[in-house]
Amino acid sequence: MNWLKALFAITIPLAIGVATADNPHEDGERVRVLSVQDIQERVEGKQSKATMVEVTIGPGESGLAHRHPGPGFVYVLEGEYELGIDDKPTKLYQAGETFYEPTGCLHRVSRNPSATGQTRLIAVVLHPHNIDEIAVPVEKHE
Repeated sequence: MNWLKALFAITIPLAIGVATADNPHEDGERVRVLSVQDIQERVEGKQSKATMVEVTIGPGESGLAHRHPGPGFVYVLEGEYELGIDDKPTKLYQAGETFYEPTGCLHRVSRNPSATGQTRLIAVVLHPHNIDEIAVPVEKHE
């Protein structure tokens, strides 16, 4: 559980006074990197870092299927969020709720089910130090 303590220890400083950049995607998600931070703790024996992003999804929009190179910890900041990973049933999360995504799972559904309001998420992904892309698109999945 030391890695979990480390995650929370870096989350608060990461969110304060950090330069940001918008990364528009071809899909319905807009991702803004809030911080990228090297961490002392190793994940599976490897040098690691944590990347914190804000994801905004417009009304009725969806993101493309993807995978993450490390575990993701997500907080629904605003609206509703529909999540489907691997072959598990799709779940609906409300503002104020959190969820976890295991390393490498297929993030097959990423959707704002609302017809009017936006969805905003804050996500922290722990990943190997030498990897910069924290959402790897999946061309096609069945």
